[in-house]
Amino acid sequence: MDDLERYIEKRKKRSPAFARSFERGYHDFKIGAILKLAREESGLTQTDVARKLNTKKTAISRIENHAEDIKLSTIGRFAHAVGKELKLQVI
Repeated sequence: MDDLERYIEKRKKRSPAFARSFERGYHDFKIGAILKLAREESGLTQTDVARKLNTKKTAISRIENHAEDIKLSTIGRFAHAVGKELKLQVI
């Protein structure tokens, strides 16, 4: 575990509010990162995906970089546009 990870764990233990906020932010970031990786693996640019979804490149950038409050249907359309399938798992 590096210094940053130790710091985050200490903060989480001291502050339940920080822990909740951190986890929410991490999950939002993770969704965007997964979508970006799927797009890159498919060899498409943000502009390519925007055309397929009939939207603007800036909208795709927002999805990839700030995925908070993104609709499940939008994630599904994005996945389909990059040739992927959306699978949802509740664990």
